[in-house]
Amino acid sequence: MRRVARGIAGVAAAVWLAALGSGCGPSSKDIADIRAKQDEILTRIASIEDTQKKILSARPAGPPGEDFDKVYAIGIGESPVRGDAQGPVTIVEFSDFQCPFCARAAPLIADVLKKYPKGVRFVYKQFPLPMHPAARAAAEASLAAQEQGKFWQMHDVLIQNQATLDAAKLADYAKTAGLDVARFKADLAQNKASYDQRIDAEVKLGNDVDVRGTPTIFIDGKKVRVRTLDGMSAMIDPALAKPSS
Repeated sequence: MRRVARGIAGVAAAVWLAALGSGCGPSSKDIADIRAKQDEILTRIASIEDTQKKILSARPAGPPGEDFDKVYAIGIGESPVRGDAQGPVTIVEFSDFQCPFCARAAPLIADVLKKYPKGVRFVYKQFPLPMHPAARAAAEASLAAQEQGKFWQMHDVLIQNQATLDAAKLADYAKTAGLDVARFKADLAQNKASYDQRIDAEVKLGNDVDVRGTPTIFIDGKKVRVRTLDGMSAMIDPALAKPSS
């Protein structure tokens, strides 16, 4: 807008100079007309700038910043648990099997559980993203594996083969994870509706607790800001130090 104003003012100046350079010079009437035209131009500029400010102020604000101090209520439900199942500190991850950042987070979670063999439990929540076409089928496959008590074995195989999660290979991955493949296939076919219902419920829960992408990790209901072993330890150690009620 400032460029427009300068451009218009420049035109007005050019008109003024042209008038000065013509013949015997501008008359008093010419000067008055030029000044009137300049005033009209400046008034229009002010009006345009005022309109622009109103348009900008009416634009919706961007999403609010994430609140890393808020404590969200996240029930475990039927979700698989790793680590100390009765531990007082609960880590919850909303994850997507096709998300490369989730694959990178897996070794971190393993390191955390290795550091805290007692007192910390890890809970996995399904959050397949629409942009990942193979993520939902992989989530369903993991739930079929959970039927056989082998969720984590299947989880690890799926994460390791993230680049090739097409549905045709899921039975092969089930075999690698040690599942009864015939039962796995039957459960996938017969229980797909219930698996989808559960996945949808966990996605809704994720939306309710302000999950904005994957992975989103919580420790005792608080979002993890620093996803490193030290960063997570800084949240876990004080929680473990609290006297049990």
